[in-house]
Amino acid sequence: MTVSELDPRLIADQPGLAGAWASFRRRLGQGELGSLPVLVGVAVIWAIFAIANPNFLTPGNLTNLVLQLAATGTISLGVVLVLLLGEIDLSVGAVSGVTAAVVAVLNVDHGVAGWLAILIGLAAGAAIGALQGFWVTRFRIPAFVVTLAGLLAWTGALLLVLGDTGTVNLTDSTIVGLANTFLIPLDAWLLALLVAAAYAASKLLERRRRVAAGLPIPPLRTIVTRMVVLTAGALAAAAVLAADRGLPLALVIFTGLVALVDLLIRRTRFGRHVLAVGGNAEAARRAGIRVDNVRLVVFTLASTLAAAGGILAASRLFAVSQSSGASDTLLNAIAAAVIGGTSLWGGRGSAYSALLGGLVIFSISNGMDLLGVQSSTKFIVTGAVLLLAATVDAVSRRGRQAAGRA
Repeated sequence: MTVSELDPRLIADQPGLAGAWASFRRRLGQGELGSLPVLVGVAVIWAIFAIANPNFLTPGNLTNLVLQLAATGTISLGVVLVLLLGEIDLSVGAVSGVTAAVVAVLNVDHGVAGWLAILIGLAAGAAIGALQGFWVTRFRIPAFVVTLAGLLAWTGALLLVLGDTGTVNLTDSTIVGLANTFLIPLDAWLLALLVAAAYAASKLLERRRRVAAGLPIPPLRTIVTRMVVLTAGALAAAAVLAADRGLPLALVIFTGLVALVDLLIRRTRFGRHVLAVGGNAEAARRAGIRVDNVRLVVFTLASTLAAAGGILAASRLFAVSQSSGASDTLLNAIAAAVIGGTSLWGGRGSAYSALLGGLVIFSISNGMDLLGVQSSTKFIVTGAVLLLAATVDAVSRRGRQAAGRA
């Protein structure tokens, strides 16, 4: 029996294709491939729908896909934060609806300025999240139960806020402009270059810090390859947007929020505390982390992001109705986070899960709409993709645990 047979982790050290293939299998089994599986999935989905309907990859359709993604993707960002704790929030869809209703009623019925109504709506979302987080931390009630109660309560509050009208149409330029403003095509190119430059700078800075700390570093060719792929993707997206109506303001808002949440998770003490609590809450408590405070802040942020997503959705539709935040909003927000790579067991994931997972969800939905597929089939396919992502997460978790015991 060889050394590599005794410890599979050492197979990666073998030269040639055998070692490379063994390393790939090990990383796949332990969930160490990052966003690669999701990106491959998006490429396959796009290829299938492009063959089935040539209109799928047209600039107009892809721009509409981005606008659909921005609202639910913003809600999914909050779900990512909650999942990182190893918790769940079932109220985000209802919160997005009731806060959007607050904004609409204040602006239309009470004459409150659009910008002020938006701020009040975000504050209402934060208050709801703080209330639910308080209930979870103070009374030790499982978040599943508290947020399920919230789903019911905030759905009722939505009906109460809207009153007998049922629907409030939005005309304020500030509110409707959030999802219906398109910047000039040049801005799309500038944003693409800015994203590529920021990514390159962050990776090179991270490499320098690891070298200074004497930590292992990835090969430089790996970093350069990732930079090239990201830059090509960003420039391709800019070309598509520029060929249609330009850069949507909603996309700028969404990507900005993704970047901020990513910085919060990876570059701040609070983000490290979130990951620590999600990985092992008792160990985090013994390390001096105020676990309850972390949970309270995370639930507050999740509901605030849900409010932001609800306002973006209302802006895109020019209205708020009794169905706002209902239907598949909650399901898509959770599915996007999980499909994008955030672990259901906490402690693993990133803000980009909301972006990539949302891209998968809405690519499937958009493509099936173009093909005239029934809603029943759409739900079945989306459910199957979610189950597949959860299965991969479970298998990867078992692989990491086995590697840790070895």
